[in-house]
Amino acid sequence: MTHPRMYDPADPLLGRVRDIALAFPEAAEKESHGRPAFFTKKVFAYYGGSTRVEGEWVAHDHAIVFVPDPEERPALDSDERVWVPAYLGPYGWLGLDLDDESDFEEVAELLEVSYRMTAPSRLVAALDD
Repeated sequence: MTHPRMYDPADPLLGRVRDIALAFPEAAEKESHGRPAFFTKKVFAYYGGSTRVEGEWVAHDHAIVFVPDPEERPALDSDERVWVPAYLGPYGWLGLDLDDESDFEEVAELLEVSYRMTAPSRLVAALDD
């Protein structure tokens, strides 16, 4: 069963995330579970996600879901914009809500860390070159 599309392809925030994510070596985009997913051999980020709060699904349609640096995790956990995504949260992933006021330098840093945590070493080396 195919998941329904859960995003607007023309979303300007998605466009900004896409520009950042696809600039990494050999990064590509696919739709996974109805959301944009950015990957090399493994997914390093999703645009949008959800979590469960008191048994109810809460959508975070304008967000990135990413793998954080373990050393930065405590600071991220205390940020009110950050949430633990359903399904991926137990594997260490986090979500960050975005809006028109978001700091896209911060978004780029988080995406780069997630890319480095998931990409093959030759691609991380290419990024460093």
